[in-house]
Order: sequence, then structure tokens, then C-alpha cells
Amino acid sequence: MFAENRKDVTYTAVVLAAGSGRRMKSDLPKQYMDLSGKPLIYYALKAFQDSPIPEIVLVVSKGDIDYCRREIVERFQLDKVKEIVEGGNERAESVLNGLEASSGEYVLIHDGARAFLTQDVITRMMEGVLEYKAAVAAVPEKNTIKVVDSENYVKSTPDRSSLWEIQTPQAFDRELLLNSYKKIIQNCQGEFDYSKLTDDAMVVEKAGLVIDGRSPKIKLIMGDYQNIKMTTPEDIPYGEFLIQSRQG
Repeated sequence: MFAENRKDVTYTAVVLAAGSGRRMKSDLPKQYMDLSGKPLIYYALKAFQDSPIPEIVLVVSKGDIDYCRREIVERFQLDKVKEIVEGGNERAESVLNGLEASSGEYVLIHDGARAFLTQDVITRMMEGVLEYKAAVAAVPEKNTIKVVDSENYVKSTPDRSSLWEIQTPQAFDRELLLNSYKKIIQNCQGEFDYSKLTDDAMVVEKAGLVIDGRSPKIKLIMGDYQNIKMTTPEDIPYGEFLIQSRQG
């Protein structure tokens, strides 16, 4: 219903799969690790394949384009993947490369290691970015968080009711996000350190661009507590459980 009512709006999903996965402690990059018989990256791509979004840009590690086209995109018939591009050494470089290859007016940036993205979350992000221009999937924090000093002594305890755990997709007006990246990089003296940009919302916050007389605010959109990022070996059994429970 949403897609039928918004045929005038174009979207691109940028799926990031260029990481090394060092914390997974595997010789095989984690995006290609087996999860219930399929490579991890398949699940994020399949979520967008089944969504109203018409275009997917897949960002992969250097030298992996042919492998991903043959063993993932063609093997699993993911025909919405219109472009496969190489990423960079840092996440922000990969996002920039994905943005440059995107044609949609709005982009949803998603970490390929988040294998449990649902259609409900995708739809909420598509609707949210239309209204707010910058929207991020997130869930309220359930745990008590402590702020510590350099020696791990507690400095303060923030109010849990004001804390949210950020997820992906993060959705933006494409030109807003692209111009935010460009502004931050141009304002930097000397060689830019991409490692400081770990979150796309952070880029928009720091750039402070003015659109229609005001700076855009980042709107948090309810995500899903099962929308976890597969990061360490301990995540694999839980991921297998989630897949089996959804299939069963």
C-alpha cells in the first residue's frame, strides 16, 4: 500500500559489506560466513529484495566484486542489486562510495551484518525519511549505562529514559547526506580521518547544513530488538536461533 501511494518517490538501499570482521575471529570475512546455510550478507539483501525499494547498491571489500556478483547476487537471484562497488578502509568511505552509485532521492544505509531486518522496519524508515529527511532506526535502552573515566571509574549515570540504542537502516535525503559528508571533509585540515565517522547521523549532526532556513534534526524511528549486528562468535548461535524461529 505504501509503495503504491508513493510512486513519485525514489529510494536506494545501500548495503555495506566491506568490513573485515576482526572481532568475529575468522579467516573468512564475516559477511560471507555461513548462517543457516546461506552467507550472512544474503539476509540483509533479501530483506530489501522483498521490500518496495527498487534499487540496492552493495558495497564490498576491494577485489570482491566479481565474487559477490557470482556467488551471492546471481546465485540467489537478487535482481534489485543494480550496482556492486568497492568500499574503503573505513565505514564512512564505503558509505560515500555507495552514495555516489545511488540514484534514489532517498537512501537507506544498512550494515550488512544486521541479518534480521524486517519489512515493518523498512516501511517505517521509508515513511520516516519522507517526513523528517533524516531518520534512524533505534530502540530504547533497557540497561543501566555508566559513563567512566580513562581508568574505568564511574563518573556518572545518565537517565536511561533518554538513551536509545542506534541501529540501521539510517535513512536520509540523499543530497543532504552526501553534502554533509563533503562539508565535513572539506572543512578538515590535511588528510581526513574517516575512522572518526562511525555513524551517518553523526555526519549530518556535525555538518550542520541549513535546509529551508533550519538545520535538519535526526528523528529516531522505532527499530526492532532482534535487529542485532552479528559481530562476535557469540552472536552466531543466537542468529541461528532467530532464523530457525522465524522459519518455524
